[in-house]
Amino acid sequence: MNSSLWMLQPALPEAATLAAELGIPVPIAQVMVNRKILTAEAARAFLYGNLDGLHDPYLMKDMVKAVERIRQAIARGEKILIFGDYDVDGVLSVVMLFKALTSLGAAVEYFIPERLTDGYGIKEHHVEIPVRRGTGLVISVDCGIKALEFTAQAKEKGVDVIITDHHRPGETLPAAAAILNPVLEDSGYPDRDLAGVGVTFKLIQALLEKSGKAAGLPHYMKLVCIGTVADVAALKGENRLFVKYGLKGLGNVTNTGLKSLIDACGLGKRRISEGDLGFRIGPRINAAGRMGMTDLAVRLFFCDSIEESLSLVQQLEELNSKRQKTEEKIFQAAKEKIEEGSLDQKYKCIVLGSEEWHRGVIGIVASKLKDYFHRPVLLFAYENGKACGSGRSISDVPLIELLDECKHLFLSYGGHRLAVGCTLPVDRMEAFKETLNTLAATRIGDEALKRKIRIDSPLSFSDIDSGFLGYFSLLVPFGVGNPKPLFVTEGVEILSAPQILQRKHLKFLARQNGRVFEVMGWDKADWSHLLRRGGRVDLAYSILVSEYLGEPRTSLSIEDLKV
Repeated sequence: MNSSLWMLQPALPEAATLAAELGIPVPIAQVMVNRKILTAEAARAFLYGNLDGLHDPYLMKDMVKAVERIRQAIARGEKILIFGDYDVDGVLSVVMLFKALTSLGAAVEYFIPERLTDGYGIKEHHVEIPVRRGTGLVISVDCGIKALEFTAQAKEKGVDVIITDHHRPGETLPAAAAILNPVLEDSGYPDRDLAGVGVTFKLIQALLEKSGKAAGLPHYMKLVCIGTVADVAALKGENRLFVKYGLKGLGNVTNTGLKSLIDACGLGKRRISEGDLGFRIGPRINAAGRMGMTDLAVRLFFCDSIEESLSLVQQLEELNSKRQKTEEKIFQAAKEKIEEGSLDQKYKCIVLGSEEWHRGVIGIVASKLKDYFHRPVLLFAYENGKACGSGRSISDVPLIELLDECKHLFLSYGGHRLAVGCTLPVDRMEAFKETLNTLAATRIGDEALKRKIRIDSPLSFSDIDSGFLGYFSLLVPFGVGNPKPLFVTEGVEILSAPQILQRKHLKFLARQNGRVFEVMGWDKADWSHLLRRGGRVDLAYSILVSEYLGEPRTSLSIEDLKV
């Protein structure tokens, strides 16, 4: 408790200027300045931007080639095979592109490898699939940027490959008919943060505009927003627009499977938030891939029967429940190992593995352990002589860069700045641990491992009125790249004895400057002994706006406090 370093962002003159130019509260302007939104033009786009702000898809290198080759395949009656990935981003990319190509008259099939048997990505042996199915064109979604052998083999067998991906490339690019990837240095695309669904959407946008069917584009935004949030993509630029407008669209869903899923999540009668996508809808779709039954999730979005959709949703619910139990078991086992061996004291990067761990959920567990111990964590499942790993990192440590220097030990690896995957022989694990620990010891400074509470602005309770909350609502959606703003209020009086809810949450009433708010401390029941009625604290918190019996309700969620 109180081991966190509070970092209050300095009050910058740009915030006062923005507030005056836009007529908004200074703390709201300060939040935007902290997000590097410094001009009135950029601020207006951030607060009020609409779909006119989407970029021209043809800015992305190879878009012309991709569209021409797909239109050629449709004209010739060639069969197109979509090759996807088993996570939410990959599954929804498959669904979107399948629906779009079908609407244009294409003959389409799809293939998604299973996480537990195939692992991630397109392998050389997968070339048998398009050949066996008589496919002339393969389009990858959310994968493929490292599929050198597959692409070469496919070309030899007369099959063209279009790659759409958002992962970092290797040293050489595949010899594909077209590569759409905004991360490439020469992609020419102004937004490098798109998830796989975002890149797929840009291809669909180009195809539908070329065919005079652009009016259908908003329908795809619902799935784009789910995939973008589930893949933890930065919610700025185009991603922000995707999620903002996708969430609006989720208030009126016609797809039978998606509607059944939303109802099963208990979201059928209220406004869906980005948090609902990340913590309710996304995990249920993801559970299919994590537990080795990806096709259940894909089928859900294609079924028209209410009975079938309810059956599929029930299966996803059961898989998600099983996933949660498996995950909790691994989390407790790993946490025990770390604490028994004081690994969080000895190492700046924690690496653990076991033959008993389920490969499909170790990424989620690594993320939880990363939050708990506040350092990068890599977990491995040992199977048939191979160590299949998934890693997550804290914001100050780009884990993929550390893995780049261990690549001589891997059979395969890849990922993003803070989320990685890799595979290596089990007998190289000790060498990997030694190499990584040496790198971490020299590359990761002690300062990076200190928990930091980055506070956007001081705020008086009296300032949290309906006008302020109206502007605050324009800052959503929150997520990576646009974190939920944190405010600090000093000298807050505790009005009620703290209550403990469900043995893990904390609730009390607080007053400052004549205003009273309900304060929630999620998973902070162990702080109750620090609080007493009539005592005073400094609060670092975020603002929660919810609905209760149809009425808006404002409460505060504690990030940290100082007695």
